[in-house]
This record gives sequence, C-alpha cells and structure tokens, in this order.
Amino acid sequence: MRRSRTMNTAAVAVAALSVLATACTGQSESGAKDDPNARTTINFWHGWSAPAEVKAVQDNIDRFEKTHPNISVKVVGNINDDKLNQALRAGGSNGPDVVSSFTTANVGKFCSSGAFADLGPFIEKSKLDLEKTFPKVLLDYTQFEGKRCALPLLADAYGLYYNKDAFEEAGITAPPKTMSELASVAKKLTVTKGAGYEQLGFMPTFHGYETVADHYLSSWDHSYFDADGKSNIAKDPAFAEMFTYQKKLVEDLGGYAKLERYRGTFGDEWGAKHPFHTGQVAMQLDGEWRLGMATDADVPFEIGVAPMPVADDEADSYGKGFLSGTIMGIAPASKKQNAAWELVKFMTSDTQAVVDFANGIRNVPSTFAALKSPDLKFDPRFKTFLDIAQHPKSSTPDGAVNGSAYQQTIQDFGFRYEKGAVKDLKAGLAETAAQIDTDLAKAK
Repeated sequence: MRRSRTMNTAAVAVAALSVLATACTGQSESGAKDDPNARTTINFWHGWSAPAEVKAVQDNIDRFEKTHPNISVKVVGNINDDKLNQALRAGGSNGPDVVSSFTTANVGKFCSSGAFADLGPFIEKSKLDLEKTFPKVLLDYTQFEGKRCALPLLADAYGLYYNKDAFEEAGITAPPKTMSELASVAKKLTVTKGAGYEQLGFMPTFHGYETVADHYLSSWDHSYFDADGKSNIAKDPAFAEMFTYQKKLVEDLGGYAKLERYRGTFGDEWGAKHPFHTGQVAMQLDGEWRLGMATDADVPFEIGVAPMPVADDEADSYGKGFLSGTIMGIAPASKKQNAAWELVKFMTSDTQAVVDFANGIRNVPSTFAALKSPDLKFDPRFKTFLDIAQHPKSSTPDGAVNGSAYQQTIQDFGFRYEKGAVKDLKAGLAETAAQIDTDLAKAK
C-alpha cells in the first residue's frame, strides 16, 4: 500500500468524521432487507491508485463476480477518507455500498458514530468464526468497545530494513535485537562528512518518515489508556522510556539540527530516491511494502530484513512489531447490505481471494489460512513480516471515539520534545495526557 502513515493525514480524516455522529445514527441492527440472491449491482469504493494495485483490486472483483454471478460490482478507486466521509453522509444510489479505508486509527470513530454499519448481525448469520480466521491484533483494530463495524483486508507489518553491505564493512554480523543494540549499531554505521553525513546509521527523528511515536512504541509493552479510559501516557513508564531513548539517540547521532538538515536532502518516501534506496541511511524502520519498492529501485546492495528491536528488558518479545492495514465495511445508508456483505465476506475471509490479493498488492495476508498458504508468492525475506503479523505481542494503537486525534497529540509532543522545546519530560507527558482526556471528553 503506497501511502503515508503519518498522523497528520489521519488527523484530517478525524476532522472530516466529526459530523458523522448525527448523520449515520438511527440505523436498524443490520439495515439489510435486500435479497442477496437477486440480480443487483453494488458500488465498492477503495483507496488504491497505483496501476498495479488497481489491477489487483479488479482481479479480485472479477473472481468474486464469477462465484456470485448475480452480483455486479462497480469499483471506484483513489478514494481517501475525506471523500469517503462525504459520500457516506450524502448516501443515495450513486454512493458506496462497500467501503474500505487505510486508516485503522479511525475505527473507533467509524464504529462509535455509525459511519460504518454494524457487522455483528451479518457475521452471526454467516457463522464466520472470527477468532479462528483472523489474528487477534487485526480483530482488535477493526472493532471498538464491542461493536464490530469492519473486517481486516490485508495487513501492514513494520520491521527493520538494513544494508547488509554496510553492515559487513562495519564488521557487524547480525541485525540488532534490543534498542540499546540499535543505538550502538546506528552509531557504528554513521559516517560523517564535513558538517553532514556520508552515511547515517538510522534516522531517529519523529519526522523521519516511519519513525513516528506509535511505531517506536511497538518496541515497548505499553498501554495508551487505563482501565477507566483515561490517558495512561504519564503513568505507564514505557512512554517516558521511549521518549528518553529517542531523544538520546537523536543527540548521539549528531543532534536535532544536524539531522534535520540531512533529512532535507532525502528523496520522497514513495519514490526511487528514498534514503534507504540511495544508501544515505543504513537502517530503516518501515513496512513490508518497502522490500518490493527497494527491489524495484534496483538498490546496489544486499537488503536485510528483521523485526524491529525491542526494549532491553523485554528481549523475550523479540519478533513482535507494529501492525496496521486496510479495513473493509458496509455503508449504513446502503439499500443492498446483504449483497454488500457477500463482497466483504469474500474479500476478507476467502483464503484464495486473500492470497491472490496479497500477491497482487504485495501486502501481508490478513487471515491465518492465507498466512500459511503455499500459494503466497513472495521474496523469502517477506516471511519476516508474515511472522510479525502472527506474533502474539505485536501491537497497534488503541481505538478512541475521536479516532487518531490522541496519537497526533502524542506525536506533536514528540516533535517539541526532540528539538528541546520541552525541558521537563514528566511534566510534558502529564500535560499531554490531560489534553488527550479533554479531547476525548469533548468527543463523547
């Protein structure tokens, strides 16, 4: 999935979702009265736009139509959450029946506001065993407070890419497994040049593409909220440990100003001149899609892939990582929800459909059966991400009624802390936690 996962993009989607609470409530339990065996046409809206991705979507739709000859699917691509929300508010025959989103962080808002229909009645009627079909983390990020309004459609798993040639030249024989090892290896791989760098071991700043706060936090056992639903970031020591670690790594690798000047020389995250492709950085925290993109860019070195290192006192959890992915649901205003469910069920739970789609998109399959399928056609290194997706301690941010807003608040704090604008970490975290609680109270 070639798209940015920065919190700023997700925050825009949260703002667009804020008006949905009144627009999408009042639906019946399923809202479905159509005959799923009748001849009909449904509309499916998705966010993919690259030619190969669009083709993979259409190939999957073609397979669905062969197995469901009475249902035709009209596909509309390149739909972001903002466009999707406008259509969900408007409703009508030209609006979507089936919807997908790349923003798992907004599931709390989707479910609590009624922006996506409740899938519970459909799942019960179909006797789809969710726990036997999907990994737990994927099930967690497609429901909120017991209401399931989405199912997972492919997953994203994050790991550590490393330049094997640079490792060999530096005398490093294996990828780091703990965060202290990551810092040590990053320093060994950093080669300065004048006032800048010839090679940076690892870009640690929160602006460094995928090195955002929630991705870092996956290396620690952490909890965003306490049992009462209040922000936990000032009480859970994992947050202070992560911010302390990140700030020290920034300082050890040259300081915020120097690193930001170097970051200004990087190419686009989604282009051939990505700094990992060009050798400007020797290690990169990134998702599974980077392997294919780096291979397509014909990088002049051997690429290594490993799980992201973990906190030093959690070494036994090595192998875990950050997970997110695409979600799929039904528009609450749709008059064809039973037919829409047939497409959702097929694309998310049919093993061959999930495998074929994962092969086409080059993402991680989202069901246990697909993860183990011999029909997966991936570079052997991709197995690292398949394992991360199934690791029992892999994590994703908790859902919230205001979507990803609390993550953006944490990220904004990180921006200020790493450059020295916040001097007292403990007080800063307490202030940030209070802001998160205030925002959550306003959203309810």
